[in-house]
Order: sequence, then C-alpha cells, then structure tokens
Amino acid sequence: MSVIDEVVAAAGSDLAEHIAPEGGEPRFTIDHPVRAFVLEAVYEGYLMHYGTPRLFERLDDDLLLLAGDALYAVGLARLAESRDLDAVAELSDLISRSARAQAEGRPAEAEEMWNRSARKLSAP
Repeated sequence: MSVIDEVVAAAGSDLAEHIAPEGGEPRFTIDHPVRAFVLEAVYEGYLMHYGTPRLFERLDDDLLLLAGDALYAVGLARLAESRDLDAVAELSDLISRSARAQAEGRPAEAEEMWNRSARKLSAP
C-alpha cells in the first residue's frame, strides 16, 4: 500500500465518497515509513485548511476544516505511538508556524517551512 493510500484509508469511511479519482502523488520523499505517512497526512490536513486537497474533492468548507483537523490528529497520533518525540515537536511547531504564515498572508513562506521540516524529518 502506498503512503497516499494509507492516508486515504486513515481518513475513514466518512470521507470515502469524497476521494479524488486521480488521487495524488506524495509531496515529500522520506524513507522512514511512519514519518512519510505522518508528513503526508498532516500536509493533506494543512491543504484542507489553506489550499486545495490532493486526495479529496467535493467537500464543503465546514467538512474541509473538520477533515483537515482529523488528518492532523491521525498523523500526530501515529507519530506519538512511535515515540518519535523529536518529529512530534517538529510537526507540531510546523503546523502552528505555517498557520501563522497563512494568516499573515505569507503562503510562499509557509510552503518553504514544509520543505525545511521535510528535510529535517528525512534525516536518519
């Protein structure tokens, strides 16, 4: 199962009718399977809040926010279960910093934050 398929499955049956037929490609290249899943799930949640989701479509604004929150929670819970506290801290900080950048009208800076965090999380 690909990391994208895992994210879609983790979103749950409530979103099954909203899965985009083309799906999406992973945004990040990380060899660590837990970190790869978590980063993709949390990024999809971020897109549900601030952009256009890659994996789901036809969601109203309220459902987008709720589904995004659920993917944040699923990702961070999986990471916490792995006891990877450094990665939990990195992603928690990334979520808040990128949300602030979006609120302040700096979306390009938010994307660079995601890239920096992905590089940190891909390090062994």
